[in-house]
Amino acid sequence: MKIAITAQGSTPESPVDQRFGRAYWMLFYDESSQTWEALENSAARNAVQGAGVQASRLVAERGANVLITGVTGPKAYQTLNAAGIKIMHGASGTVSETLQAYRDGKLVEADAASATGGS
Repeated sequence: MKIAITAQGSTPESPVDQRFGRAYWMLFYDESSQTWEALENSAARNAVQGAGVQASRLVAERGANVLITGVTGPKAYQTLNAAGIKIMHGASGTVSETLQAYRDGKLVEADAASATGGS
């Protein structure tokens, strides 16, 4: 399984970025190989509009099964949901801490009603 986490920096020690579409970085953790990959999210972050949809495409193209972030907007939610990606809200602390919170079942799975803001 591959897990995407929004981040303010390029390492697992970086703080989580609460924004999805305009997050600075996307960190991808591959559970099978226990490796991290960091991708800058500048294309979506600097988009005039549609940042959430562009970031959703990036997450899907990298093969993520789960996205962990602070919030997603409704269009990003729809795009991620259509791609079969599980969305977890409530990320906080560092990327590593957030991954552990997910593993411990401490994050909230997003639904259409909770995807109301952010980009």
